[in-house]
Amino acid sequence: MKENWEKIFEYASMPVHGTMSRKLRKGVSLQINEGKVYETAVMFLGENFVRVTEEGPDKQAINTYYDWKGIISIRTISTP
Repeated sequence: MKENWEKIFEYASMPVHGTMSRKLRKGVSLQINEGKVYETAVMFLGENFVRVTEEGPDKQAINTYYDWKGIISIRTISTP
């Protein structure tokens, strides 16, 4: 399933210039495993994990890590 999940992440995001990371496209939100809905996150698609980085209320970086094998579902939400 990893290849399928990668395609979904790629659909929902675009590369961040000069890095291996991807940021969510404008108007697209992402939900992994029926959890938190990410609206402005940056993702790193590693070989063994996915890291989702979002900005906290005091400008701190909040990183959430997902094991590829632990991803059960991905939901993309877009505005018309």
